[in-house]
Amino acid sequence: MELLGPVQLVPSSRVNVMFLVIVSVLLLSLVRDTRGFDYSDALERSLVFYEGQRSGMIPHDQRMYWRGNSALTDGNVSNVNLTGGYYDAGDNVKYQFPMAFTITLLSWSVIEYRTEIQNADQLQYALRNIMWGTDYFLKAITGPDQIYVQVGDPQSDHQCWERPEDMDTQRVTLQINSSSPGTEVAAETAAALAAASIAIRDSNLRYSESLLETAFSVFEFANTYRGTFTGACPFYCSASGYNDELLWAAAWLYKASSNPLYLRFLVENAGTCGEMNEFSWDNKNAGVQILLSKLYFEGETSLRLYAKLASNYVCHILPRNSMTSVSFTPGGLLYVREGANMQYVTSAALLISIFADYLNNNNQTLACGNTIFSPNDLMNFTKSQVDYILGQNPQGISYMVGFGSRYPTQVHHRGASIISVHENAAHIGCGEGFVNYFDRNSANPNVLTGAIVGGPNINDEFHDSRRESSYTEPTTYVNSGLVGVLARLLR
Repeated sequence: MELLGPVQLVPSSRVNVMFLVIVSVLLLSLVRDTRGFDYSDALERSLVFYEGQRSGMIPHDQRMYWRGNSALTDGNVSNVNLTGGYYDAGDNVKYQFPMAFTITLLSWSVIEYRTEIQNADQLQYALRNIMWGTDYFLKAITGPDQIYVQVGDPQSDHQCWERPEDMDTQRVTLQINSSSPGTEVAAETAAALAAASIAIRDSNLRYSESLLETAFSVFEFANTYRGTFTGACPFYCSASGYNDELLWAAAWLYKASSNPLYLRFLVENAGTCGEMNEFSWDNKNAGVQILLSKLYFEGETSLRLYAKLASNYVCHILPRNSMTSVSFTPGGLLYVREGANMQYVTSAALLISIFADYLNNNNQTLACGNTIFSPNDLMNFTKSQVDYILGQNPQGISYMVGFGSRYPTQVHHRGASIISVHENAAHIGCGEGFVNYFDRNSANPNVLTGAIVGGPNINDEFHDSRRESSYTEPTTYVNSGLVGVLARLLR
C-alpha cells in the first residue's frame, strides 16, 4: 500500500512555510483533542438535577437545597395518595408518560454503565432517582386495570407562575382503566418498572421482584385494553401510537425475565417497528431496535429484523454517509426539530453509545452504504454531541446549567426563577410570580444544577430568556439520555 503517494519536489522556500503550517495544524488538533471536559462532574450534576424536579416530601439529604415540600395533598380529590414523583419540566404538572420514559432511560443507563457510575460515586444517587419514580408508580397503580397517569391541570398551571411549594392551582387527577384505556402510558410504565427491576436487582432484590411482578400485570392491562390516552393533550399527545410502547415494554420484560412469551410477542409484532431517525418520549421504536440488537448479537436469530433496523437507525443519525437523514447545525449539533431539540440529541447519543459497545463486544463494524464505521467512530460522534452540550459550540456556552463558567441563567422553570421558600416563606401567587419573577430580565435566584435546557436553534443561535421556553426549558427526559453517555465517556 502506498501511504504517501508520489514524491513531489518542493522548493526550499516553501518547505519552512509548509512545516510551520503542518506543525500549527497538529498543535491545534492536539489542543482540541486534549481540551477535555470533566465528565464526572457533569454526571454528578445531571443526577442532582432530578432533585429539583421532585414532588412531595423532600428528604433530609436533598442536595438541591432551595427546594421544599410540595403537592402534599396530591390525590386527595380521588381518595388516593399520589404524592411524590417528578414534575416533568418547568411547570408543576406530573405527567406519567414522560416520567416513565425518564425512569426507563435512567435504568438502562445504570444497567449498561453501572461500573462507571459506581466508580464516579454516583450509583446511590442514580438508584435513588430511579426509585423516586418507581415508588410513585406503585402508588399510581391502584388496581390491575387502573392507573392514575396525571396530576394537575396544565391549563390552569400554565396560567400561573408559582413555586411548587406555593402551588394552589387545581390538582385534578386523570386515570386510565378498562373502559378508558391509555395503552401508551400503561406500556411505558411497564417498561419503566421492568427496566428498573434490573437496575435495582443487585441493591434491593425484594423491591426489584415487586417491580417486575407489577410490570407483568401492567403490561397485561396495556395489551388487553388497547386505546390512546388523550388526557395530556396538547402537551403529551402520542403521534406514533401505542405499538412502539408495547414492543418497548415487551423487550424490557423479556430482558428482565427471559420469559419466552415476550420474545414471541416481539417476533410476531416485528412488522410494526419500522425505520427510524429519532428516539423520544413519544416514539420508542429505535430504543426497541438497539435493545434487541444485543440479543441478536448473542445468538437470538429471530430478532434479526430488529438488529438490522438498529443499524439503519444509527446510519440515519451519523453524518456524512449515504444514509444520513437528519440535519446538523453549522456547529455540528444533531438537529431533528424545533422545540426542545436537545431531547433528540441526548437520546441519540445514548443509543449510539450503547450500540457502539454492542458492536465492539462482538468485533463488528457498521456499514452505512459504502461507508464503514468502527465502534470508536460511533463513540467519537457521541462525544462530539456531549462536548457541544457542555460548551464546545459556537456560542461558547454550556447548555448544562451550573456546569462551566458560562451557562443559561434565565431557565424557564418556576421553582428556579422565584426566590426560595427557605428565604421567603410568604406565599407568592400567580400574578405576583409573573410580574416580579417571570417578566424580569435578570438571572434566576436559584441555580437548577445539572439541567439541560432546550438548546439552540438550527443556526446555533440561543436566547437566554425564560420567556422563550423552546430555548431555556429543561425536562427530565433530556437529562435521562445524557446520564448514560457521560458515564460511558468515563471509561
